[in-house]
Amino acid sequence: MRTAKADWVIEWAAAGFLLLAVIATFTLSAGMLTNWKIHYLTAGGNFLEKLHPTTYFTLLAFGLLLLRSRGPVGEIDRMFSQASLLVPYLICWLLLLVQMFVLERPFTVIIDTFLLPVLLCLAIWQMSPTRRRPLVWAIHAAIFVNIVLGYYEYFSGHRLIPLTLGDIIVVGEWRSSALLGHPLTASGVIGAYVMALILRPALCPPILVRLPLIGFSLASLMAFGGRTALVTVLAVIALAAAFEIWQLLRGKRIPLLAAAGAICVLFAAAAVIFAALYLGIFDKMLLRFSSDKGSALARFATIDLLSHFDMRELLLGPNPVRVNALQTQLGLNYGIENFWISSIVQFGLIHTALLTAGLACFFIEIVRRSDRAVWAVLLLMLAIAASSVSFSSKNIQLAQFIILISLLLPRTPSTAGARAISRDRRPSLPAQVAGQGL
Repeated sequence: MRTAKADWVIEWAAAGFLLLAVIATFTLSAGMLTNWKIHYLTAGGNFLEKLHPTTYFTLLAFGLLLLRSRGPVGEIDRMFSQASLLVPYLICWLLLLVQMFVLERPFTVIIDTFLLPVLLCLAIWQMSPTRRRPLVWAIHAAIFVNIVLGYYEYFSGHRLIPLTLGDIIVVGEWRSSALLGHPLTASGVIGAYVMALILRPALCPPILVRLPLIGFSLASLMAFGGRTALVTVLAVIALAAAFEIWQLLRGKRIPLLAAAGAICVLFAAAAVIFAALYLGIFDKMLLRFSSDKGSALARFATIDLLSHFDMRELLLGPNPVRVNALQTQLGLNYGIENFWISSIVQFGLIHTALLTAGLACFFIEIVRRSDRAVWAVLLLMLAIAASSVSFSSKNIQLAQFIILISLLLPRTPSTAGARAISRDRRPSLPAQVAGQGL
């Protein structure tokens, strides 16, 4: 009894640290830490400043879970026996860590970016639905606050936190960033949240609340200015609408009240969109599709960057000093806008291939534990990885997506499956007769 009570206390304490981790993930950006004079991305400071607060909270939660009655060895064995595909990913990560030590390069980059998401998954998967509920509400609240602040920054022109890239303060940028630190990061998070609301209605069952929330969140992508996220979300919405229309043509029935409400919402949305276009509210975003301010040229320069390295540098990774000089020469001061090319430049082709294979195992494990809507979020993540710096730099963007998937899109057993389980557990007729003493 004491052991069970101790486990109960430990699990609730771990849930508390995970709650702090979720809040920190969506509110404490690298730009905010830099603004607070914490050397997270900038030069200087001590080692403790180089890890994101989310990492510390997650390590505390994960460490507490290892102290349950089975002991650390038993808990680790149980965790990985239930998620065996995480083992290849961690092996690939360890090989990358060894390379960092051998080449004497900063290794905190791969802790926040690639180790933190795995620890978050292992900790969240240990939580019961009751303990996950406050974490889900924290996600809704944090994202809603970011959306409201995004609108405020867009319409007021006042940025709450200076937009920084390392030590450089970016000026003249109209795109909002809110508490998420960067417009592209915010666009990706909000885009994934919108797709989760659309494809998994159980997240917000009352339709009178869900539809306005979807519209409010979707329109904010125009303020955050992420073209990749906006186009991907609109494409997913179009596919979902086409599938629903096809189902209706095949004879699917829907309540008359729901059909009338959907028609009213569509007409209202159309009116709002036309009014916004007429008033020029989102002209800045629309201009980004006609004038990308050199983004396309930067992507061509990214591909050209690889031609400046010999085979040994491509396989094992070039000298970082030489890479920085070439980036400056080619006009890539803001980073290499492709995950795989950036990884080759940082880690070399061999470790990039290993890391990609490890990530594939990681995502397969996530898909196995998630709702079907996870495929839309994975599509968004792939598009972001191919078109921006994304996960190739030191950040917690991958952890943000993992939190959204693990908490908002968990797999739920089907009704048929639940009935089958209940039938399996039902005693057979001889057992019933024996139990009745006949």
